[in-house]
Amino acid sequence: MSPLLTYSPLQINEVESSLVSSEPQRRRRSPAGAPRPDLPVDDAISAWSQPLAPVKDLDSLARRYPSRKLTLDGERKPLEFYGTQNQPNAFSMDSLEFFLVIAQYFREALPLRLILLLIACQRAGGRIPLTQEEMATILDVSRTKTSEALHTVMSHGIVFKVRRGVYQFNPPYSYRVAEFIPGTEMTGEFVKVEQHSTISQIRSDTSLPDLVRFPSLDHMRQAIEGLRAERAKERAARRLSRAERTEEGTAQ
Repeated sequence: MSPLLTYSPLQINEVESSLVSSEPQRRRRSPAGAPRPDLPVDDAISAWSQPLAPVKDLDSLARRYPSRKLTLDGERKPLEFYGTQNQPNAFSMDSLEFFLVIAQYFREALPLRLILLLIACQRAGGRIPLTQEEMATILDVSRTKTSEALHTVMSHGIVFKVRRGVYQFNPPYSYRVAEFIPGTEMTGEFVKVEQHSTISQIRSDTSLPDLVRFPSLDHMRQAIEGLRAERAKERAARRLSRAERTEEGTAQ
């Protein structure tokens, strides 16, 4: 049997001291994680879709984005829109002023129904893959009436023809940014087309009418005011005619 070794406290302290470096200890850096994307300064829609990053100093954040207004908001809630299984939560961005003007301008229902159909059939980027035959079938009207209504809508720069069976909604009036295309397998395809790129492409195309390249509803507002003035004169003339007939009956 080997003899039992014993050490004095002094010897133990000397061994422990030899295991510790005399140089000052430095804190080890933790491995860097995945870089977080910066907020786009001029693109609020893209900023909304970016993951949130922790904020350590509000002052430095304010200096980094001087044109932004810093607010404290609650947790983001998912959007909910009525849709089908093939297009869940499908929606477009629409101008409320555009809806207000066309509701006053168009006196017949078919142009308004056609505009709603074109908005609903937009793909990402505002393209509308519909033929006139398909429009007439969906709206349950004749091809002739559909063609006349489409010509009226296009004359105001609301929609223009790209090629046969494909139309483009003018982005400032209505625009669909993205869409999810279901695939045949487990995953599908997410397509996104920024509005500013579509607008730039339209405005650079000199073959398009100016009302398409630089959309405006002023001519429709002027027509609305003119129609109201004309109808006011007609109502005043009818009131005057009734008053004159009433006076003639009283005189007799």
